[in-house]
Amino acid sequence: MAEFRLPANSRINGKGATTHKAEGATNVKSFQVYRYDPDSGENPRYDTFEIDLDNCGPMVLDALIKMKSEQDPTLTFRRSCREGICGSCSMNINGKNGLACTTAIEDCGSEVKITPLPHMDVIKDLVPDFTHFYAQYSSIQPWLKTVTPPPSGKERLQSPAEREKLDGLYECILCACCSTSCPSYWWNSDKFLGPAILLQAYRWLADSRDEYTGERLDELEDPFRLYRCHTIMNCANVCPKGLSPAKAIAETKKLMVERAI
Repeated sequence: MAEFRLPANSRINGKGATTHKAEGATNVKSFQVYRYDPDSGENPRYDTFEIDLDNCGPMVLDALIKMKSEQDPTLTFRRSCREGICGSCSMNINGKNGLACTTAIEDCGSEVKITPLPHMDVIKDLVPDFTHFYAQYSSIQPWLKTVTPPPSGKERLQSPAEREKLDGLYECILCACCSTSCPSYWWNSDKFLGPAILLQAYRWLADSRDEYTGERLDELEDPFRLYRCHTIMNCANVCPKGLSPAKAIAETKKLMVERAI
């Protein structure tokens, strides 16, 4: 059996870990939080934070904000809207990717382990590097592309049926929960676009106003960019918006077949 080990500088170091107590609290939950500062030269570690649930909001993000505000101001994570709209606070919570702002603490069991999204370079603590992810998003040219001018210089209209085809696609918030839960993306992220980007690609293929369907399909016609998807369905299982990137990928493959007939 093949055995894989992390590089030496990525292995968790048990030394130097800190425990932050919730003194005097009676309703306590323990959080193990991944800590990594590349400037320190030290290996990653898990710090333990005890949180008084009687004095904390209901979501994991509330706990993280409390940790940073009251226990360790150096704790680093992304957050913005707190409403499941911006996708900033995506992370791995107890082994499952999700948004900290929409994950309830009471649903996390007796202990909570929080790490950055898997298979991404870590900038610091819970902040992954999205540079490659955004470059892949840019590569699909995610905007309306047309040749003909709009009728009479007006807006380009859609029927209700045409507009309905975009449901389940436009809601993607680019949190990368799906792509970083995909084993094919873990191994082939240099060439495979991954679930999130392929869902966004199909969003424009499905748009009745876009006139570059052929060119968009040409860009995806590659053994890796599209066809590394093996319908594992991790993407649909973790999507915080309830979308199905695997379905969008299947529809894209169907368009490839139809144009070849």
